[in-house]
Amino acid sequence: MNITPNEIYTIKLGTGEEIVARVISQDAQGLTIENPILCVLSPQGLQMMPGLFSANMDKNVRLNSSSWAMIADTRDDVRNSWIQATTGIAPASKRILTG
Repeated sequence: MNITPNEIYTIKLGTGEEIVARVISQDAQGLTIENPILCVLSPQGLQMMPGLFSANMDKNVRLNSSSWAMIADTRDDVRNSWIQATTGIAPASKRILTG
């Protein structure tokens, strides 16, 4: 899979945790990511929570290539939730308006 810089991806860590983050860049040692958000299942369904509680979220995060097992394109609904959680802005929905 080709990883495109500045796109949002779902990353499954070797520990089993799943994060959603914007990938800034990739090199032989790993990924530089922005705003990692953990996905957790709860009785209410899929929930998102900060991936790091004490980090400065204005700074990018390094994820070593040995830390992740899988990476995939993120579903649109999860991508929109990530955007809203990290920016406070709800993405516009793609609906046809009729009068």
